[in-house]
Formats: sequence, structure tokens, C-alpha cells
Amino acid sequence: MPTMEELILSIEVERDQAIKRRDRAIAEVKTILATARQDGRANLTEEEDADVKSAFEKRDIAKRDLDGIESKLSNARRAKDAEDEVEVALHERGANPGVSKPKYDRVARVGAEERTYHKGNARGGGPFIRDVLSQFLYRDLEAEQRLMRHMQEERVERGEYLQRAAGTGAFAGLTVPQYLTEMYAPAVAARRPFADVMTKLPLPSSGMTVNISRITTATSVALQSSENSAVSETNIDDTLLTENVQTAAGQQTLSRQAIDRGTGIEDVVMMDLQRRYATTLDSTIINQATTGLLAVATDVAYTDATPTGAELYPKLLAGASGSEAALLGQATPDVVVMHSRRWYWLSKEMTSTWPMIANQGIPTQASGVNYAERYGSGFRGLLPNGMAVVVDNNLPTNLGGGTEDSIVIAPTEESFLWEDPNAPQFIRAEQPAAASLGVLIVLYGYFAYTLRRYANSHQEITGTGLIAPVF
Repeated sequence: MPTMEELILSIEVERDQAIKRRDRAIAEVKTILATARQDGRANLTEEEDADVKSAFEKRDIAKRDLDGIESKLSNARRAKDAEDEVEVALHERGANPGVSKPKYDRVARVGAEERTYHKGNARGGGPFIRDVLSQFLYRDLEAEQRLMRHMQEERVERGEYLQRAAGTGAFAGLTVPQYLTEMYAPAVAARRPFADVMTKLPLPSSGMTVNISRITTATSVALQSSENSAVSETNIDDTLLTENVQTAAGQQTLSRQAIDRGTGIEDVVMMDLQRRYATTLDSTIINQATTGLLAVATDVAYTDATPTGAELYPKLLAGASGSEAALLGQATPDVVVMHSRRWYWLSKEMTSTWPMIANQGIPTQASGVNYAERYGSGFRGLLPNGMAVVVDNNLPTNLGGGTEDSIVIAPTEESFLWEDPNAPQFIRAEQPAAASLGVLIVLYGYFAYTLRRYANSHQEITGTGLIAPVF
């Protein structure tokens, strides 16, 4: 049977989740109303009305749950106080019969506690992996308690998303500590440069598709031919754009000898699995057939037997022009994605002429700015027209005749990536081959993306002008 402390902790977690559900419902209503205001609409659409009604229902349910939880928590605390009073009385009678001490002498005072796993005590992630393995292999009680505390902490932060990780065995699904995700996924964004500049959205908590309404027939406005005559009217229409939720996963089988006698094995495994995960996600977004960046982008041909940076630059502007013509005020083409070899080739090019119009902050007699950032650490530099350069080596270099790469002009506002909030990934420890003394570790995560809301929004420069550069 759980102790009173454990019961109170579980009820507090339940209360925190109810508060988050209530606040999320209110935020959803605010977002819908703000969208209508931004669009200049006096009324909400039928779908928006339904969403607002649903959000208020969720809020009311959360408020009712919260009232019940607060009552339950109050009763639990009263029971705990009564239990403490009995325990103190028994203790005092045993130690000093007939003598009572001030009640405050026995009151527990709790302050802020640090997370079970954090940079200070588990910087590389090894202690977390070791606890997973120790709990599974040896039923280590201390490791099990640390993992229980960690998952309790995660339920407070992301409770509704952890339900998908439930398994039949103890600790079948464990959330990787968030600070490790920050270290190995975005921070080691060397593996996902383009994904990190996309517009991020939280992945829905259920379902294997993400549905987006895409307007195919717009409303109309025209001059009224005469007083009291009919004004222009065109019925708005849309089609549903459906994107699949995909799973990126990797596994590694470790030998018991490596676990028992190796040094730093856990850190290496965690780091490498996170890097492979980030690489697969980014490469999928760029290279996947039909829906990937290169598949949906509109081609801008650059044919040149002796390419130069000065000759390539107008093609970059042609791509930006095509993107803006398709999007108008919806979004702006603001990033140029290229392979690192193309960036270094551009950097070595020399010129005696400069654009007639350059972006503010671009030095005179320069064709861009180099921020000198490390790969995957942010924008590498600026082009003369102000577009930021993202260097991403998930772009292929075997296009065309086998040696060409390509350059993509993209609007980040129209490049959407859905990931679980805070990018949770889960890890499992199993022993599928006991006779071989093997232990299996699996890491996986869910994501969805779309680059297809508007035709021609993304533009790709291709052709013989982008053959393998000569330095």
C-alpha cells in the first residue's frame, strides 16, 4: 500500500495536470479569437465556433476535476497531519514519558528540490542509462526509486504525452531527461539544421495524421457596378491537406560485459542514438519522396559549364522572387539552405562588382556576411539581399550527372514541423537474447511536417552550375 506522502504526491501531480488542461483550453480560445481579429472577421467560422465550444467544455471539465482534486488533496493532507500527530505522540511517550514538546519541533518544512537527473549530476546522460539498465538487469532498488521520481517529474510537465509510453513491463517506456534532448538534438543541431529553423508546432496527443485546411477557392471583392446592385460574392472552399505522423527510431544491443566492465559506454550510446535520430528527422524532411523539401520545391535551372558566384547570385534572387510571388503577404522567403561545400565555394569567390541593392548592414564592396558559426549552430551568414544561409549536409551531392548539389530558398513561416512538446523521446531496456548476454536499448520519437500549403512557396536551384566545386 502506498504511503501518505506518495498519495499526496500523486494527487498533486493530478492537480497540476488539471491546471494545465484548464489553461490550455483558455489559450486555445484566445488563439481562435486572435486569428479572427487578425483576419478582420466580425464572426467566427462554424468550425471555429465548434472549437471554441469544445475548448470551453474542456475548461469546465478541468475546473470540475480541479475542485474534486483540491478536496481530495485537502483530505489527504488532513489525514497525513493526523498520522504525524499520532507518530509524534508515540515517539515522545517512548522517549520521554509525560513530557510533551512544542508541535513546531516536529513539523517538516519542504523547500524547492532539484530534478532527479540534471546537468550537475548527470551531464552526459550516463547515470540515467545506467539506472535504466541497473533496474532492468539487477532490480536495483535505488535506481528504481530514482527512475520513479524522474517519471513523476515528467508527468507534471508533460503528463498527457507520457500516456503513449505506457508498456506492459515495469519502466517499459521512459522519457529521456529534457536537458539531454536540448544537448543532443537542438544543441547538437549539427544533425538537423533545417529542422531547427522551421516553424515548430506541438504534435497532437493522439492520431497518426495531421490535417490542415488549405483554401482552394478564395472569396472575391469587386467594384459595385451601381447603387443597390449586387456585390461580388464567391463561395470560399477548401481541401484537406493530410500529413502523416512518422516515427524515427534506432536501437543498440549492448553486451553485459560492456555494461558491467566498460567505462563511459552509456554516454556514448545515448549521444550517438540522439545524433542519429536528429539526422534521420532532418534528412526525411529534406529528401522524402512526394512530401520532402526537394520533392515539393519548384526548380530554378542554373546551367553553366564554368560557374561563378556572381553568376549564381541572380538565380538565388530568381528563387526568392518566385517564392514571394506565390506567397505575397502570407510569408517571406527568408532562408537559403545549401550544402557546406557550396557555402565554402561561395566564400572563396572573388568579385569586382556588387549588387545595386544590398541589405542594410551588408558592408560596402562585399557580397554577403559570414557569421562564422559552427555547423548546425545557427545561420552561417547573410546574402546581400538579407536572406540567411542555413548550411545542411543532409542535402544530396549526387544529383544531375552524379556530382551536383542543389540550393533551396524557403520561407520558414511556411515550413511546419510538429514534434512532441519539448521533443520527448523514449527509451526501453529489454533483454531479447539472454543466452548471448545482450541488452537492447531502443530510442524513438514521433514527428510530422508539411511544406505543401502553397504551391511554389519553396524554390530549388538545380543544374550543371552546381557541380562539385573546384577550390
